Amino acid sequence: MTTGDRATFYKMTGSGNDFVMLDGRAHRLGEWPAERIVATCNRRLGVGADGLVLLTPLGIGEVRFDFFNSDGSRASMCGNAALCSTRLAARLGMAPTGEVRLRTDAGLVRGRCLPGPDRAEINLEPFDLPVAVPGIAFGPGERQARFAVVGVPHLVVLVDDVDAVPLESRGRELRFHPALGAAGANANFISAPRSPGAPWRIRTYERGVEGETLACGTGTVAAALVVAELTGQPLPIDFVSRAGLELGVRAAIRGGTAEDVWLAGQGRLVFTGTFPD
Repeated sequence: MTTGDRATFYKMTGSGNDFVMLDGRAHRLGEWPAERIVATCNRRLGVGADGLVLLTPLGIGEVRFDFFNSDGSRASMCGNAALCSTRLAARLGMAPTGEVRLRTDAGLVRGRCLPGPDRAEINLEPFDLPVAVPGIAFGPGERQARFAVVGVPHLVVLVDDVDAVPLESRGRELRFHPALGAAGANANFISAPRSPGAPWRIRTYERGVEGETLACGTGTVAAALVVAELTGQPLPIDFVSRAGLELGVRAAIRGGTAEDVWLAGQGRLVFTGTFPD
């Protein structure tokens, strides 16, 4: 496929984090105001998604990545959307070798398709290691908290059991906590594996969706660095999303920076659809 179709969209999922994907050769950014994005992402009256992505080729293997949350707000980066974009760029002929450079508002993200029909990995820009956040009081079962910016801001909270977290209420409270600044942050809750060698568990209250999503890619990256710091467990570290699917994180820690950061996970095409005239 070399040219886009104005009516076509692609519904994709990254470990339960789902998106409406558009080919920028047919769809223009200016044609997608916030209200149209909200209507399209509505789960009862639209396609249904956590966000919308517009992919526009800039050259062979290089693609502009524009991402919007389901509330119509723009976000600089989304890890699972980037995994989906890597697979879709290859499918649409934007990245014929299966490797792509995504130009995001958070910088360059390199992606490549992995063996199998729906696996990919992305290489993120270096970021500062997670830090403690003064002023946040811990609730029941909460043990430690750290803050990091991995494209977008994330609070990672280590808890006894993610299944016991009242996520809608506590997640919203932390997402808007004054200690995190005016923009707030995604609130990610993590707990230890149920058995030795099993993945860590994670749940996320995501800003822009303003509710729980079934996975969060950049939040999982932040969480992996928090686990490495608090437990001494070496990277790579695997997590299982709320949807029951695994994401893997590897990175090199140099001084106060995470470098050569890779996130591996799902980028699955669920279906292709058409918008009405």
